[in-house]
Amino acid sequence: MNPSGWLWGGALVVVLISVYAWYAGMVRKRNKALQALSGIDIQLRKRFDLIPNVLKIAGRFMEHERDLMKELTELRSRAMEVYDKGDPGSVEKHLAAAAAVQPAMTNIFAAAESYPELRSSDNMLAAQHTYTEVEGHLAAARRTYNATVESLNSSIQIFPGNLIAALAGIKVMPFYEESVGAAKLPVSAGDYLG
Repeated sequence: MNPSGWLWGGALVVVLISVYAWYAGMVRKRNKALQALSGIDIQLRKRFDLIPNVLKIAGRFMEHERDLMKELTELRSRAMEVYDKGDPGSVEKHLAAAAAVQPAMTNIFAAAESYPELRSSDNMLAAQHTYTEVEGHLAAARRTYNATVESLNSSIQIFPGNLIAALAGIKVMPFYEESVGAAKLPVSAGDYLG
């Protein structure tokens, strides 16, 4: 074999190794994103498991808030539907449904402030504390997921990653953004002091 043949053969090997390394890196990043998505699902499950307890506690006092409680129950059901983790559209729909639950929970806790007996209930205070913890864990899981998705999406969108991803069927994953109305309401310490 002549020297130019060795040169072309060597160049081909380098290209193949580079393509494989890029592909392997995308697969690792996709798997990390799916693992982070599972972390979000664990925290969402904790949130969803807390909702029936909050509604049971609130239901004893909040007779005039039935529509709010019904809405939260429906949002919870939608967010708990099974979805395909391998389908970015299904993941996006799931994350949007999950994000819609938080403002509804905030509305329940805000409405509870209008009921002094409920506001001072040990069970409701414990539920609010647990909910705050779950939301903190969910925020951490969301940051981890979004960081892994950013890394995956960047590797897919940068040439030659876009070609390799198209051939391998690796797709861009959606980010998990909390609903716009999800900001926490300020808590007045005066409400809890005698």
